[in-house]
Amino acid sequence: MLAIRLSKAALVGALALTCTLVVYGNVVEPAVNLAFVQHVLSMDTILPDSGIADRSITDPVLQRGAFTLIVVAEALTALLLWIGVALMLARLRAPRGAFARAKTWAIAGLSLGFLVWQGGFLGIGGEWFGMWMSKVWNGQESAFRFAMTVLGVLIYVALPEAGDPDGIRGG
Repeated sequence: MLAIRLSKAALVGALALTCTLVVYGNVVEPAVNLAFVQHVLSMDTILPDSGIADRSITDPVLQRGAFTLIVVAEALTALLLWIGVALMLARLRAPRGAFARAKTWAIAGLSLGFLVWQGGFLGIGGEWFGMWMSKVWNGQESAFRFAMTVLGVLIYVALPEAGDPDGIRGG
């Protein structure tokens, strides 16, 4: 059971690291990802005859606001995941209930991460703003990979650990 708890903490840690690196890249070198958000929102590379082009957002202030909101959500995801990792590691040998409570931070971070990449990038960006039509500014494939990774880890972490209800004994 200790191995399963360590595994859960490690997988959450791997995603926390990835989210941290995403945020770092957006803060240190925002130009590329800001340009991505601007093109998706302005819908300037979707099919020319599309009937949804009236949804476009071309105001640079709103585009920067959307970019900032995305980065804040990604940063909050990373923070929740790191807190979850720390608490899970601190309670590796704790009774099942204490370890389960430690997982709630990771579950919150994983849930938020899923909402960012599935709801934000795939739902809003992909479907509402027609990102799927763009040959140049289409991030659906990478967003889908990340959303499914997050979802897989969320399911795994949320599963209860079988075993001694009073905690782990021995090595």
